[in-house]
Amino acid sequence: MSKARNLSLLSTVEAGATTDQTKADLNAIGVSGGRKNLIINGAMQVAQRGTSLTGLHNNTNYLIDRFSFGGATSSVRLTMSQDSDGPAGFANSLKLDCTTADTSIAAGDEHYFQYRVEGQDLQRLKKGTSSAESMTLSFYVKGNAAATYTAEFYDADNNRQNGQTFNVTTSWNRVTLTYAPDTTGAYTDDNTIGVYIVFWINAGSNHTSGTFTSNTWAASVTANRVSSSNTSFFDSTARTLNITGVQLEVGSTATDFEHRSYGEELALCQRYFQKVASGADTAASTLGIGAMYTSAQLHVVIDLAVTMRVKPSVTIASGSGYYIMYRAASSDSHDDYIYDSGSSASNRIELYNNTDIGGSAGHAGMVRCNNTNALITADAEL
Repeated sequence: MSKARNLSLLSTVEAGATTDQTKADLNAIGVSGGRKNLIINGAMQVAQRGTSLTGLHNNTNYLIDRFSFGGATSSVRLTMSQDSDGPAGFANSLKLDCTTADTSIAAGDEHYFQYRVEGQDLQRLKKGTSSAESMTLSFYVKGNAAATYTAEFYDADNNRQNGQTFNVTTSWNRVTLTYAPDTTGAYTDDNTIGVYIVFWINAGSNHTSGTFTSNTWAASVTANRVSSSNTSFFDSTARTLNITGVQLEVGSTATDFEHRSYGEELALCQRYFQKVASGADTAASTLGIGAMYTSAQLHVVIDLAVTMRVKPSVTIASGSGYYIMYRAASSDSHDDYIYDSGSSASNRIELYNNTDIGGSAGHAGMVRCNNTNALITADAEL
């Protein structure tokens, strides 16, 4: 495209044009009015928790950052993984693989993977006003066989729903779904859940026996949430599903996927989850500087990589000699820490040990992991 053509398009934007064709043209030359994709880690690049999780069937389970699997039943099982299969331009996808099938779906069965968005990140949709905007969800999918699933927006602030079905084939295809604007019920402008984007892969009659009306916002009714044409992902152990390139943008046009650098994507993910220290990643992974408050009590303050959504919950792996403090030409190994939530914040955490540490009050030193199983994580997921 010529420089003159580019300048012409920019002039059109400056004049206030907002047509779908102008959006498409601007997308072609890489011009943007800011970050367009409301989804973090849509290319499935970041997987801080690991690359595979087996035996899933209920509760909420995260693997690839920002995307979780959930469900309710005890008979079926699947494996969720970060897969290297993807369409052109994508090196990763989220893969679901059925490992235990069940062809008799109980009424209360429900299984899905989902993405959760903070209300304060949804204000540009103008939901609940007369100027409410439509929104377009797009993604790439493939499976081992043809299938039909339901992609639902559930408004957590106002208990409203809007779903549409999409088809899966054995080849990578891009799905584009435009959702009507909703003039009822604004999203709360805060850091709690505004909307769940739910990809239903299995649902019993409790969720499918009502009237499913595609692309229509309505008060949430359980029986209306999923299309009766929904495929059961658990009908065979051969069943697989891969997804990547998930994008949500304002308007009725799906533009090219907004690729971001790995570093930027990681930082966005760390608002919700951080691997603070991992002996598996680095045998002597540094926690920070610690100080002996007394001869038997060590305190460590750790600055987090980014400020998290809220003050996080902290999980600390424990075991014999998992951690060590180097101070005064000596060292003190110890087994674990206690999270001092009262002294921590959304941008730092404080840990202490007062059970198996020994030293001199006032001594400071470097605190590190001392075992490949040592692990400290901070979680502020929605």
